[in-house]
Amino acid sequence: MRRPEEVAAQVMTMPGTQGVTMKLMVGRDDGAPNFAMRLFTVEPGGQTPKHAHNYEHEVMIVAGQAQVYDQTADEERPAAAGDVFYIPANLTHQFRNTSNTPLQFMCRVPTSYDCSADPAAPELAATPGS
Repeated sequence: MRRPEEVAAQVMTMPGTQGVTMKLMVGRDDGAPNFAMRLFTVEPGGQTPKHAHNYEHEVMIVAGQAQVYDQTADEERPAAAGDVFYIPANLTHQFRNTSNTPLQFMCRVPTSYDCSADPAAPELAATPGS
């Protein structure tokens, strides 16, 4: 068992990212064979990049407010603490903090899939934070 304040934050540097850190709460090093759980913090005015990857993930907003880009509708939708999203593989998505307080969301991803900033070489990088 661990608490978020006990886990070191990693600054996310993927192109298009602004003011985002990630804490790996459970992952491969913990012996998790199937899924990793990550806690992201997006500072006010910050955002994740618009991106897609070859695996599904599940997201729950735990604090703050956001606009979430949904490729299916080609629009942004408001989201707040308590909202849950299922994001299918290969669906472009983005989280933007639209509040004056940090946005936090938990994200569950498979440990067995890979992704990369280079779509031509997806095998080059393990799922970030898994």
